[in-house]
Amino acid sequence: MLAVHFGAGNIGRGFVGTLLHEGGYEVVFSDVAAPLVDALTAAGSYTVHEVGAGGVDREVTNFRAINSAENPQAVAAEVASADVVTTAVGPAILKFIAPHILAGLLQRPAEAKPLQVMACENALGATDTLRGHVQELAGDQWEQLSARAVFANTAVDRIVPGQPAAGGVDVTVEPFYEWAIEAGPFGADRPNIPGAHFVEHLGPYIERKLFTVNTGHAAAAYLGFRAGRSKIAEALADETVLAGVRAALEETSALLVAKHGFAAEEMAAYRETILERFRNPELPDTVDRVGRQPLRKLSRNERLVGPAAEAEERGLSVAGLLAVVEAALYFESAADEQTQQLQKLLTELDADALTTEVTGLRSEDPLYSRVRELVAARQR
Repeated sequence: MLAVHFGAGNIGRGFVGTLLHEGGYEVVFSDVAAPLVDALTAAGSYTVHEVGAGGVDREVTNFRAINSAENPQAVAAEVASADVVTTAVGPAILKFIAPHILAGLLQRPAEAKPLQVMACENALGATDTLRGHVQELAGDQWEQLSARAVFANTAVDRIVPGQPAAGGVDVTVEPFYEWAIEAGPFGADRPNIPGAHFVEHLGPYIERKLFTVNTGHAAAAYLGFRAGRSKIAEALADETVLAGVRAALEETSALLVAKHGFAAEEMAAYRETILERFRNPELPDTVDRVGRQPLRKLSRNERLVGPAAEAEERGLSVAGLLAVVEAALYFESAADEQTQQLQKLLTELDADALTTEVTGLRSEDPLYSRVRELVAARQR
């Protein structure tokens, strides 16, 4: 069995690639970072170090790496013969992956089993987005090619922190992981991914993860930054920061209970599991890394404004989420271009223009005026 995985970074190697390997697939990593591709090519194996309670070391073998910028023909050939294609590249990069998948489908024998495609990204409907890019590129050919692949949305969850510079291709991760996959597209022929669970309706699981894990991580970073903390675990050791994160997650839990019917007790236990993971002192995750890309994280369908807008429409509390939005407006990172862009916009745009451009909220949205006031206060 063969799997092509786009994105040989820490999540690709330390999570998706590891489970594909354990499922018996030969894994072909495709990436544009030449030094990383060269390092993987030179390595016969790499080790995934799980740190924290119950963690073990896992050796990954039987993989290859291709530089997709230098050798797109080789990537297309691998896709053409693969059983599975996965991604961990970031939602904005999916449009650059689509041409490789299309090229592979064009070469794929019509009688071959359909390629199983899953985008493993922190975004709602990421695989649908990827399929849309492929379909748009295919144009009139899509009707002919569509039967050669099935596309299934997924929800993935594992903390993979920034890695030490001298760590090579080994990866440090937490022991916990979750990979929920839409069952319907596969029928009876599901990919062999150990530990993954297949669900009929993925939407609630994607939102539970995005609005708890991602919201909580961002809250710890932005509130931790304002409290002068440098690591996520240190931030959550601060009782004020912890209280702020809890408040935000209690609000997202209330939304998830109202919207999807999760049991309140189930959500309370889920929150505590998430907070315990964040407090793992062996994970060297920093406030700076987790807080990066605030423009994306403050956008309308993301982890802060997204649940806050829906909660406000339902008359639910949003004070905790808005406190995190406010903290995000103060976040600074010398290494992050989006952070610098946000601070620049705060000086160039008025409060109305910035609120609309950054958060996607419109003046008629119930949440708009409350966010606008936070922006105006930050500008003052």
